[in-house]
Amino acid sequence: MKRSLFHCGMAAVAAISCVAGTEALAQQPVNGRVVDTNGAALPGARVSVPELGISAITNRQGEFAFASLPPGEAQLVIEYLGFPTATRGVTVLGSGRTTVEITLSSAANGVETIIVTGSILDGAARALNQQRNAMNTTDIVSADAIGRFPDANVAEALQRVPGFGVQRNRGEGRTIQLRGAPAEFTSITVDGTSLTSPDESSRAIELDIFSSDIVNAIEVTKTLLPHQEADAIAGSVNLVTRSPFDRRGLRFNAQGGTSFNQIGDGNDYRASGSISNTFGGNDQFGALISGSYSQTNRGIDNIEHRWGFQTVNGQDIPVSDRLNFKDFQGERTRAAVTGALEYRPDDATRFALRGSYSRFTDNEFRNMMQYNFNGLQPGFTSTTATWDRVRQFRQFRYLDDRKRVWTLSGTGEHDFGGMQLDYTLAYNTTYGHRPRIAEIIFQTPNNLTVSQDFANPDEPVISPFVTGEARDLSLLSFSQVDDREERTNQSEWSGRVNLAMDSTLFGRTARHQFGLSFRTRDADYNRMTWRDGASNFDPGPIEALLTDRRSQNFSYVLGNQIDEAFLTNYFNSIQDAFRVDQFFRVATSVENDYWVEESIFGGYAMTSFAVGNTDIIVGARVEHTEFASRAFRFNPTTQEADPNENERSYTNIFPNLTIRHAFSDRLVGRLALTRGIARPSYPDVVARVRASDVTNQVVRGNPDLRPVLSNNFDIGLEYYFEPLGLIAVNAFYKDLENFEFSLASPGVFEGRDVIINESRNAPDGYIAGVELTWQQSFGFLPGLLSNTGIFANYTYTQAEMDVGTNLGTRSVFPLQGQSDHIYNLALFYETERFNVRVSYTGRTDYLLSVNEGEPRLDRFWRGRDQLDVTASFTATDNFELFVEAKNLTDQDDLRYEGVRSLVRERERFGYSIFTGLRVNF
Repeated sequence: MKRSLFHCGMAAVAAISCVAGTEALAQQPVNGRVVDTNGAALPGARVSVPELGISAITNRQGEFAFASLPPGEAQLVIEYLGFPTATRGVTVLGSGRTTVEITLSSAANGVETIIVTGSILDGAARALNQQRNAMNTTDIVSADAIGRFPDANVAEALQRVPGFGVQRNRGEGRTIQLRGAPAEFTSITVDGTSLTSPDESSRAIELDIFSSDIVNAIEVTKTLLPHQEADAIAGSVNLVTRSPFDRRGLRFNAQGGTSFNQIGDGNDYRASGSISNTFGGNDQFGALISGSYSQTNRGIDNIEHRWGFQTVNGQDIPVSDRLNFKDFQGERTRAAVTGALEYRPDDATRFALRGSYSRFTDNEFRNMMQYNFNGLQPGFTSTTATWDRVRQFRQFRYLDDRKRVWTLSGTGEHDFGGMQLDYTLAYNTTYGHRPRIAEIIFQTPNNLTVSQDFANPDEPVISPFVTGEARDLSLLSFSQVDDREERTNQSEWSGRVNLAMDSTLFGRTARHQFGLSFRTRDADYNRMTWRDGASNFDPGPIEALLTDRRSQNFSYVLGNQIDEAFLTNYFNSIQDAFRVDQFFRVATSVENDYWVEESIFGGYAMTSFAVGNTDIIVGARVEHTEFASRAFRFNPTTQEADPNENERSYTNIFPNLTIRHAFSDRLVGRLALTRGIARPSYPDVVARVRASDVTNQVVRGNPDLRPVLSNNFDIGLEYYFEPLGLIAVNAFYKDLENFEFSLASPGVFEGRDVIINESRNAPDGYIAGVELTWQQSFGFLPGLLSNTGIFANYTYTQAEMDVGTNLGTRSVFPLQGQSDHIYNLALFYETERFNVRVSYTGRTDYLLSVNEGEPRLDRFWRGRDQLDVTASFTATDNFELFVEAKNLTDQDDLRYEGVRSLVRERERFGYSIFTGLRVNF
């Protein structure tokens, strides 16, 4: 009789493990828990009763359940990578539930064996055991694993996972791209609750909002099952917060430290902690609260160019007609709180109330020097040029950016033996607010003569920096003040109910599962802009805005840095007089605003069964979407904002076939045929129109924009070996329909010729690739080498879209954000008290945006590699010292247009070294 794991991957029944077999089920239920000698739960352990041919997989709290076993003695076999296989006897009661707790240790059945020890491999063992027994393709990142990398936010933690690329903002990971797909193709949830985005322009979730310290695990699902929401073409990322039942009893842990940053005047500070307890006569109650706070103070060097072509004697020569130098000084903070209240009156019933709050703030001061070049002189080349009508601008900007994310969910789970029921009601709201994006601008006359030398494209020679003219403040006079405020609100109520029952199918044991869900979301965006150059807003001599600290950007000295207090007080002092109707830019403000209401109703049915060592899930999901929006168009005749409204609804079916075959206990194969959806981002589909008489540009939404659909094929093979290791290969292909892309094309608007910018649907596209993973501890090697190991992965991806018509000379384009190669390599050394890890991560160049009119100026982001080192020393059982060194190679970020020598933007943020202390009780 063969063992089966046919519904181990069903996250909908979170606390119920899988049971299968071909014999009739007996009468009495059995519940159990598998832990290590420290009382920590062991998720992903396989518990089987060989004589009955049934098995179960432990959940995140190490719990398993058999719907029914015959009364009397039963032998349970427990298999867990990192521990020797153990056998435990249990006496099944003649009535009621039988409860058992199993502790795995380094010696099982009286046989001593080599056992995995240490924090690095302990986290790896938990992850690999869950991955091995899942029905679908998954990656698990445990809290232990996150803590062994210098990754302060969730985006940076995910860059270590196979298939993930990270897009950065000011040196920190912000959004993720899984398997070459846009960030919008990956859904993000917290404890299963879908997140809305505080970004007004995209559905992508900015993961730098979330501190990695509050996460207990990150679950990455790369092939969906029918009970999961379908808006995850690339996959789904679930941030799992802590539960008081992860480790029962009173528990406390904390960590904190500070860093040195290579660039900037300040350091980083980080602290986090959690406390939990289970109580009551049978530990049926649990409570937990955790918190995290971090503050980053660093400077950033930034240089930008704008490129075009000039024709000389039939030859096109690239020239840069604008140059920006930006010196950033800023402070970023993250604060987070999670909480959980859980009640488990018996082994068959559980209720939970979970909540989380994350806050991200960015206070940024920017000193920018800009040159606008006119009057190109004859004799220029591809690397040198002289201009005689040049104007210099000095801009001093203050940005106050705030983002908030709240989640609250209530869940219930009931095990009725052969039937399980679970339900969830959740609320999520996000709030993005930029109360001030203010800048004061000074300028020189339009009569400077400037020469350029781009022999070194990363740091070109610009003559005013050689002569000192760039720092001559006497040439500057007050120009204007700009101020802007933006608000984004999104909130969503969601609910789901799932019912699973054991039955038969074609004479085989099967499990049928059904469910319903809903998500109702409101979103709105409001922008207000003011601008004026009246002399009464002149702050006086420009020297008053500056300190005596030098402002340097790479090798360019810009003068002195901003006096942050003076600039803040200045904007505060003029706000009441400036933010009035006289200076309010009505059209620019109201034509960016929108309101959206979206409801998604879903239902699914799926059946799981086994044929020998092959476990099969077949099913389908149906989702119905209702969408309504309102945007505004400024009417210059009436001086009113006229509303533009649109409504639409559509229904999609998502069939699913998932197969898992165990060639042996160590060799597992998976195959999945799935379908997913990515709904358009709100600004792209609302009926908004923003027209500019100055630039002759029209930006508008496209109410006819359709969602992207993808038919997905995934196949993989994984080999697990002792004492702890994995070699895996996973291939994927996504056939895309209606891929969304941005298009700028000539057109007619209100009787005049303009350039219309809007989103369109490309009829065809694809993403294809392969992932390779190797994890291994080298315990079989002699001496000190037995304490070493490796974590490595590599992803190769190819992707493109066919827009169905020629745009200039092209109809087929690369997929934006897709790197051909993404790779990670980490080598570690670990003993009972000490560990060190050296990690290297990188990705190759990728397309950022397409220039439809000038293919030679397509914008790319250069690939980036980063070297990090972490180490820790466990002084006692309760105290650990650690150090994290990040970006030791001082790798900068660089964007270019067309070819590497046409640098669009270069940004440097240096390395940082963080030291701290961890406490565990």
